[in-house]
Amino acid sequence: MEVGMLPISASKRGKLLAAGYTSLDAIARTSASLLARDIEVSDSEACEIQNLAAKAGALETPNGTHTTVVGGGQTAWDMLNDEKFSSYITTSCVDLDNILGGGIKCKDVTEIGGVPGIGKTQIGIQLAVNVQIPQGYGGLGGKAIYIDTEGSFMVERVLQIAEACIEDMAEYSNHFHKDFQACEVKMHPNNILENIFYFRVCSYTEQIALINYLDKFIMENKDVKIIIVDSVTFHFRQDFDDMALRTRLLSEMALKLMKLAKKFCLAVVMLNQVTTKFIEGSFQLTLALGDSWSHSCTNRIILFWNGNERHAFIDKSPSLKSASAPYSVTSRGIRNSISSCKRIKMM
Repeated sequence: MEVGMLPISASKRGKLLAAGYTSLDAIARTSASLLARDIEVSDSEACEIQNLAAKAGALETPNGTHTTVVGGGQTAWDMLNDEKFSSYITTSCVDLDNILGGGIKCKDVTEIGGVPGIGKTQIGIQLAVNVQIPQGYGGLGGKAIYIDTEGSFMVERVLQIAEACIEDMAEYSNHFHKDFQACEVKMHPNNILENIFYFRVCSYTEQIALINYLDKFIMENKDVKIIIVDSVTFHFRQDFDDMALRTRLLSEMALKLMKLAKKFCLAVVMLNQVTTKFIEGSFQLTLALGDSWSHSCTNRIILFWNGNERHAFIDKSPSLKSASAPYSVTSRGIRNSISSCKRIKMM
């Protein structure tokens, strides 16, 4: 059970989420007096909420006692074997897939950030389409959840990329199978659109509540293989005087996304904006939400312009070496760079 399902009034649930208590564990870890102050209730009401949260988060055993569920216990050998069978979602850019080890990796949280117009939303839409490529064509045959905080999602663009994806699969069949008719792609662009679950959120409280609800939603809607948040930044860059509260909210949200990625073996992609930071006597562009946020993802990819060419740079990863690759945003979606000349990497 999540905070949004606690048997308390809707106003108290809203206050809990707004104050950063996005999980039952967060409620249990704090003191009753601090909880009472944060959500503006009496100490007795805070104690009652904590008791309800403790009961909801406990696991009933046959002898009537309660024990909490503790994760972990996997051996390093099992982890190594899991790595060998990792699933990836292609970006439709071969050069970018190569530096990523095959594409966007499932079970990982990947942050993709860059300046406006660099193609962040285009990559998000491309991944929401590509996750549906059938297994017979090297894909996952999954579904996508797209969380739009900025209103930048364009369904017409999704349809355009979906049509191009189906054409690419048909070309693949024609190339690798002599009997093309027997291997004709049965997917229709409308099928691809039906498998993208779109959520428009208009505040940080809506964003937190939705992410807390995703566990239940994915259980009810099988085969979700990617969650895209476009962008994770938008609602957290305004109306925040209490930066400690913002940090706590972001940390809880990031932890929840990490758990979803591991539990359901899916990829989480968080699109991020840029901001300016004063470094060594000058202002430089950096990804938003500060240094502490940079530890909330497994992989961090920075998109940047190199002259007239778009590049993607792996800034952080526990398993991938730092590298860059050019890519293009075309009418068919994300593709290899159309430029044939080699350029010097500039950051």
